[in-house]
Amino acid sequence: QNYVVSPRLMEIVEGCRLPVLRKNQENEDEWPLAEILSVKDTLGRKLFYVHYIDFNKRLDEWVTPDRLDMKKLQFPKKEAKTPTKNGLPGSRPSSPEREVVRETALNGTTRRVLPPSQPGRKRKTCGTDEDSQDSSDGIPTAPRMTGSLVSDRSHDDIITRMKNIDCIELGRHRLKPWYFSPYPQELTTLPILYLCEFCLKYLKSLKCLQRHLTKCNLRHPPGNEIYRKGTISFFEIDGRKNKTYSQNLCLLAKCFLDHKTLYYDTDPFLFYVMTEYDCKGFHIVGYFSKEKESTEDYNVACILTLPPYQRRGYGKLLIEFSYELSKVEGKTGTPEKPLSDLGLLSYRSYWSQTILEILMDLKSDNGERPQITINEISEITSVKKEDVISTLQYLNLINYYKGQYILTLSEDIVDGHERAMQKRHLRIDPKCLHFTPKDWSKRGKW
Repeated sequence: QNYVVSPRLMEIVEGCRLPVLRKNQENEDEWPLAEILSVKDTLGRKLFYVHYIDFNKRLDEWVTPDRLDMKKLQFPKKEAKTPTKNGLPGSRPSSPEREVVRETALNGTTRRVLPPSQPGRKRKTCGTDEDSQDSSDGIPTAPRMTGSLVSDRSHDDIITRMKNIDCIELGRHRLKPWYFSPYPQELTTLPILYLCEFCLKYLKSLKCLQRHLTKCNLRHPPGNEIYRKGTISFFEIDGRKNKTYSQNLCLLAKCFLDHKTLYYDTDPFLFYVMTEYDCKGFHIVGYFSKEKESTEDYNVACILTLPPYQRRGYGKLLIEFSYELSKVEGKTGTPEKPLSDLGLLSYRSYWSQTILEILMDLKSDNGERPQITINEISEITSVKKEDVISTLQYLNLINYYKGQYILTLSEDIVDGHERAMQKRHLRIDPKCLHFTPKDWSKRGKW
């Protein structure tokens, strides 16, 4: 079938903005302003990859021309190039210590471009596990830039702003990725990417997955099981000892975490994977990672509940577990920033419930108002002092009265808290945690 392309459509280039038709949560039509990130021809028909302004990137999508409001087309403004210190517009000084994996556009797809190798310098391989991805899978290693794996937006090109995987099959679930993840380019054209749900190895077809399953002996994540209650277990995985698993976990997580950029040096991290058990094995529900040594009291670097398990209390369980580890370590902790929109909601809800639980359990002394300090709340919960204060301010509990600060719990706050706690069925039982903290500062290079 031949398509006639409107001359106006030919004017649309990357960076143009215009209203685009989409369905809102009530399944009603709306026309939010969107930016064109990419244009491609499929069987002679133009498709446009759009980002809705003021909407989360997970809603970005390919749209057909009939959904564009061409009457309100805005063309991108030309930006003046400002030279930097080294005289190149928009460039940054490069150094071997800042090597990163770059992605380049190539006929609408992506290919991996590695920094030029340096003479006399060996590049690390992905580990020597028997069942590791083979080198042709194209997972390079590169130094991390921060413990949080925070995105460096100066390298945020158009390709990494676009979803590149259509669908992932993980056990009995099919997942639609929200964001870009740097899986090897040859896998991005597949309708479905298959993952072994136990070792997270990625495969290009169902037949390859079935063949892999006959050889893969794992029925749970590698590492030590440090918690089990009912069907819920947590496994502690060392990013140095289980490098391939950790890298594959990061690739999967990047599909659902926009604000993190993937780096391949997993050595400095521990990964805590939460699973649900049935007769077939321990199925991954979510995870969080943390640095072995954090100078800033971070107890979480990345945290994710996989989409099939979201809105069921598992996110709060992951957060609660991270603070239970901090209690055993005798430290206060805080998650690394920035938090995603969903992450911030989950943490704010957890902090609110945890602090209100303590305040409502306080007993009055000789008819006097019960007293507690910010530091005491922090010590009991292992929540960092700054997060305690921000939560009390968010809940609007702090009042200044007769020369001192007092906390006032209104009936609405109390009723809301009691309703929320009735719905919170999943809790961590500290008696089921078998965890001995390690002093990583005495272990050389981890």
